[in-house]
Amino acid sequence: MWAFYNGRTQARGKREGRRRQSHTEMAHRLLVRRIWTLSVKDLRCLPASTSSFSTSLRSSTTPLSLLSPKRTLPRSLQHTSRREVSFNVQDHEDFTERVINSELPVLIDFHAQWCGPCKILGPRLEKAVAKQKGKVAMAKVDIDDHTDLAIEYGVSAVPTVIAMRGGDVIDQFVGIKDDEALDSFVSKLVGQ
Repeated sequence: MWAFYNGRTQARGKREGRRRQSHTEMAHRLLVRRIWTLSVKDLRCLPASTSSFSTSLRSSTTPLSLLSPKRTLPRSLQHTSRREVSFNVQDHEDFTERVINSELPVLIDFHAQWCGPCKILGPRLEKAVAKQKGKVAMAKVDIDDHTDLAIEYGVSAVPTVIAMRGGDVIDQFVGIKDDEALDSFVSKLVGQ
């Protein structure tokens, strides 16, 4: 009887250990993803004296220090490009600059990494936007990273696509549409 009980206890302990390990691995992946997606703006906010990374930047022959808050990036390195048709929104400030203040009409694709239909719709939406040859831009907003934007625009399900022109919401839909309906949606935004 004792061997049976001891065996069950060991099995339970192994399961708990695997569960703790998977939680630790998940936390590690999230931390790595957050560090990996640090924007240049985030790097400029770091104190220059405490980072070995900043020391290597200062010792380079380039006159630009990414960690210096007083300087701006050269035009060739700025993260906004007018030719970019599709881009990932970095933060609320980036959203305001590249979506709300955009001269072009913008499609906003609210999606999530875990969402299967989002993975189907995303490439099809990019294809429909590319057909317009620069007349419309597409902003991709991950709702897990930018929950505040999702709440602000009333996104309750993904994928949700919102069409904006001049900072105003023109139209929107939730779910997947076929290619013909997507082309029609984008053309309507452009005004054709």
